[in-house]
Amino acid sequence: MGTGTQLHDWACVVHVHSTYSDGTGTVPEIAAAARGNGLDAVLLTDHDSLEAKRRGEERRYGSTLVLVGEEVSPSGENHYLAFGLEREVDHGGLSPAEICAAVADAGGFGFAAHPFSSGSERFKSRAAGIPWRDLDTAALTGVELWSFVTDTAEHLGGAVDALRFVTRPQRVVDHPPERNLAGWDALCQTRAVVAIGGLDAHQFGKRIAGRVPLRLMSYARSFRYLRTHALCERPPGGDLDEDRRQLYSALREGRCYLAMDSLAPARGFDFHAENAAGRRLTMGSEEVAGRRTLRARTPRAAGLRLLRDGTEIARVKGTTLEHEVEDPGVYRVEARLVTGGRPRTWILSNPIYLR
Repeated sequence: MGTGTQLHDWACVVHVHSTYSDGTGTVPEIAAAARGNGLDAVLLTDHDSLEAKRRGEERRYGSTLVLVGEEVSPSGENHYLAFGLEREVDHGGLSPAEICAAVADAGGFGFAAHPFSSGSERFKSRAAGIPWRDLDTAALTGVELWSFVTDTAEHLGGAVDALRFVTRPQRVVDHPPERNLAGWDALCQTRAVVAIGGLDAHQFGKRIAGRVPLRLMSYARSFRYLRTHALCERPPGGDLDEDRRQLYSALREGRCYLAMDSLAPARGFDFHAENAAGRRLTMGSEEVAGRRTLRARTPRAAGLRLLRDGTEIARVKGTTLEHEVEDPGVYRVEARLVTGGRPRTWILSNPIYLR
């Protein structure tokens, strides 16, 4: 997307479960937790269910918009975060490509959920892995590049690490797995593949008499961490159909980035390309290669890295990175902050594709 128009940064949480599947919170409770965290939108994805939409719960709750998608959930593999649907997808016996096609035929789009999942070496009996088996599927809009719960749980070293994660995630979570980044970089070599960050939030506990008296990883706490920021044409808060269109367009087109907002607020991050005539390309744009200036800006100083095809080509410390390029490549930016005595991934951009 080439644009000179100012885009508006919507902070969203994606991949959230309610009482309509295996979460413990109602949609209004989830919306309240999101609103308390200053979020613009929640993308609900109950397993094989759009019940929240049928019940009229896809709407604005004060300052927070709740949109209802579906986690298409075959047993043990090929889960798909699907949006823009009016009815559930019957996935019985479908291959990954056929699931994507069924969603697309229904007017929707989607992201492979925890696609690089391989299970836990330490907790094999409880975490066998739920991978996506065909990432070359052309109908796949994108991938859940960083799955907060799944990716972290699969890399925990033991019971002590597990306790730390459920009580104080910031002590455990530093970066997305390298295998995820390498897999995504490889996919982007042949086509645009949008990356999002997902929580897989359930708020573990037991609902008793309309309450969850003992809860682990509550929605209110989980919503502080990994977010997907969508860059939309207008601020949120208007007509439901228009807000939905804006947000879904940004996600489909890759005008979005991932951020661990618990480290520092990321709103205001920008990554674009500009040619000699001043024409700008946003994240997700794909054009013929030529001389351009790539610019990234963060709202506070960080360690900034510019990567081409997954390999670092420039690095600075500060709030601004600027680099001239003319070679073809898939260009993206990472920002890291040092907290707790070690560097941690703060922001991951979607790419600009120069072919």
